[in-house]
Amino acid sequence: MDLLAFKLLLTPLLLLAASLAVRRWGETVGGFVVGLPLTSGPISLFLALERGPAFAAQATAGSLVATAAQAAFGLVYVRLAPRGWPAALALGCAAFVAVALVLQHAALPQAALFIVAVAAIQFALWLSPRGAVERARVPPPWWDLPARMLLIAALIVGVTAVAPLAGPRISGVLASFPFMGLILTVFAHRMAGTGAAQQVMRGMVAGLFGFALFFFVLGLLLPRSGLAAAYALAVLAALLAQALTLRRLRRAAGGGRRAAEG
Repeated sequence: MDLLAFKLLLTPLLLLAASLAVRRWGETVGGFVVGLPLTSGPISLFLALERGPAFAAQATAGSLVATAAQAAFGLVYVRLAPRGWPAALALGCAAFVAVALVLQHAALPQAALFIVAVAAIQFALWLSPRGAVERARVPPPWWDLPARMLLIAALIVGVTAVAPLAGPRISGVLASFPFMGLILTVFAHRMAGTGAAQQVMRGMVAGLFGFALFFFVLGLLLPRSGLAAAYALAVLAALLAQALTLRRLRRAAGGGRRAAEG
């Protein structure tokens, strides 16, 4: 299959699956799904195929920088969601840029970036509200899912097109901007209310543990093994992290319900 056609099909289909997960299992699960590197993972693979494994390996440092920046984005959006999605989105993007710039300037080694990312995720979850989801839901229009898929396809093509000019670390940051989480959250905010958007974003932040581990493992393996082995093991590590995180979230939710009933 032509690489451009692959770009135009793979990630939009992943976003479609995440959007359907929101409708079937709720906002938190949908956000948790898009916390995985559903956008940046394919972009990383495209960069490795087009620019070489060394370029993609260097870009993983930018992805780890962006993991901490995503946690900041999620925290700011969740806290400001009651003010409306435009303000929450604008200031969330500003927080992403600010954290990314600071960490890029710090030029920390890969292991330190991984530790910072994990700490940022935990901090964002700790400060995020855990209120009940509003159900002011309205039926989505017919163009809802096609619009999401077209938007994410355009973003994927754009990021991979500017990668040669931006360099590996900046490409990693751009590839890891929470495009899917942003799309799901804004659509949820407009159609289901503030609480629904907060749940999507909190789920996304919780899913970033797997995201961080994916790029940490990938950065270690790409210079030392083939593409297939590196990406397969990184995906396996991310799925393991997601399974452990999901188990932890379920335990916390169960404890919260028991406390409320008591």
